[in-house]
Amino acid sequence: MKIGIVISTNDAETCWNALRYGNFALGQGDEVKVFFMGKGVEYQKISADKFNTVEQAEKFMKSGGKIYACGNCIKSREQEGSNMCPISTMKDMYEIVKESGKVVTF
Repeated sequence: MKIGIVISTNDAETCWNALRYGNFALGQGDEVKVFFMGKGVEYQKISADKFNTVEQAEKFMKSGGKIYACGNCIKSREQEGSNMCPISTMKDMYEIVKESGKVVTF
């Protein structure tokens, strides 16, 4: 199955759980893509020992998951795109939603 995950919060625990879910789905053999938007693009800054979002994202990418991030949201926060937070567009999000059998939002 193809699963799309949209994360739009900068709550560390919520982001961590969303990425954990993505990792679990990858482990079940699903194809998973995550799109960060709004406050969600801050997920690297909010990473903490208890809710290590960066560690979950690294595991996600190493397991074959794909990460996308809203370019306008990144720029409006004066951040730069990176491998873990690549600048993407609404077209990318549209394609994720269009091709996914299920979409989960956090």
